[in-house]
Amino acid sequence: MMEESRSSTPEAPPQDLWSSILDSVSSTRSIPSKQVLILGQPSSGKSLLASALLQKPVSDDSKEESRTDFALGYDWSDVKDGDEDTLARLSVYTVPSDAKAYSALLPHFLPSRNVLPHTAVMIVLDWTRPWTFVEELETWLKWVEQWAKGDGSREVEIVREENRERLQVHLQHYTEPSTDTLPATSNLTSSTVLPLGPGTFTHNSAGVPIVVVCTKADLIDEGSNLIGPGTSGMGGMVKGKGGEWEERTDSIMQVLRTICLKYGAALFYTTPQPSTLQVIRQYILHLLFIPPAPSPGVSAGVEAPASIRNPFVFHHKPNTLDRDRIVVPAGWDSWGKITVLREGFEAKSWGEAWDTDIEANEGESEEASGAKRMYRSLVPDQGEKPPPLPLFNAPMAEQAFLAKHYDENAKKPDRDPRGAFRNPAESATAGIVGPMGSSSFSLPNVERALSEMEASMGGSSSLGASVNGDTTRKLSRGGTRPTSGLSVGAPGASTAGRTSTSPTLGTSTNATGGQTQHEVLQNFFQSLLSSKDRAGQSAAASRTAATQSPKANGNADDTS
Repeated sequence: MMEESRSSTPEAPPQDLWSSILDSVSSTRSIPSKQVLILGQPSSGKSLLASALLQKPVSDDSKEESRTDFALGYDWSDVKDGDEDTLARLSVYTVPSDAKAYSALLPHFLPSRNVLPHTAVMIVLDWTRPWTFVEELETWLKWVEQWAKGDGSREVEIVREENRERLQVHLQHYTEPSTDTLPATSNLTSSTVLPLGPGTFTHNSAGVPIVVVCTKADLIDEGSNLIGPGTSGMGGMVKGKGGEWEERTDSIMQVLRTICLKYGAALFYTTPQPSTLQVIRQYILHLLFIPPAPSPGVSAGVEAPASIRNPFVFHHKPNTLDRDRIVVPAGWDSWGKITVLREGFEAKSWGEAWDTDIEANEGESEEASGAKRMYRSLVPDQGEKPPPLPLFNAPMAEQAFLAKHYDENAKKPDRDPRGAFRNPAESATAGIVGPMGSSSFSLPNVERALSEMEASMGGSSSLGASVNGDTTRKLSRGGTRPTSGLSVGAPGASTAGRTSTSPTLGTSTNATGGQTQHEVLQNFFQSLLSSKDRAGQSAAASRTAATQSPKANGNADDTS
């Protein structure tokens, strides 16, 4: 019966059964990922902002003295709602500077095709260097546009269009928070849709949420009594609180708001106070959870479904009066509001000047009507300048230098280096080069050494006679010579009282009867060598005679 109940043809299992099970489980338990890119120059306060976003304490490595910048900084934390449920995983990427070696790494970790709808960008400006604001904004905003283009594929273009439409709807549906408690719903339920004003969202083709953060706003008025460059970096611009100084800072904020308006970006001023950092964190989470644009079939005034509600509603009102806590959300600002802050500011002219700089090709000279040149006239550069280079010293060619000093050196009597070895009393025509021409051989120690050598050789009468006779014959050609401490003794004369027949070393050529000192010394030492050979022969003959003498005596005895 059991066999009959079984199916004779069992059903085939579905293909990829385990893959479908794993996908269903992972989809129910998956946590969405959100990314924040923090772009800025070194020492601009990026680490403090990253710690505030992740709600982590600032490490000691963030201090100026011991900070170590990596090519790409990374950290993460979980984003939870009021019920402690994890809504997303927030990843924060930090770029140390605008060098291409650093910014080129981001596309490898964050390809725009995958992360563009879930990424917000923070551009950090430092209030201690306000003259760099426009230039740094241009650099980073160009990079964001280039990064959002990706590889230019059709898939990336679709993502870019959807992202731009989502940000545009967010700007159009922005409503200023009221004092009443607002429900945690999306602003898409509003029935009033305002068109974008002039100069609004003309750039940022990919619709990337951008927040421009000016850090160290508490140092704007610091050093107001200084004349030179102070802690605030304003230098000669600092005129004190009020008057021209406030006009300049207000003009700077007007320029920044005009540029942010063109990209649909927000503008915030922050200080190290936790209150301002908490506000920027709430706004970043608000941008990251912007719901997608409604489909055309959804009519205005219909409440948005719960799936597209923004769980992080931004409740803070815009603030353009407190200079250390400026809050300008995206979608609130306009040319009219910018002009009201300070009369005389032309938002349209600054917008056109910005477009001129953006459209200029890299490497071209700045246009006179460009935003960077106009901003430089408003905020002069007070940064530290590198010391000027010393004047270029073109060295003279080697041959030209030698030719220039040839005549001068030719007139000097000591130009010949061989003169250092000559005897000053010796004439230039002596022809002796080197130590042989110096008077060092007439020193007592040299004379004594030669006398001792001669005395040791004179122990044998035959050797003394041979040396004396040979030397006398060779030196007799020069006639009578003056006495000297170095002499060759005659046979039978004592060493102490002998009369020298050798010339004094170091004397002139005339004193030796036509022979130079070099020839005299050569003859003297040659005689010593020849006498040594004869002395050896005499000694050999004496030994031979001595061996033969006993034999002769023995024969005589036998005969007798």
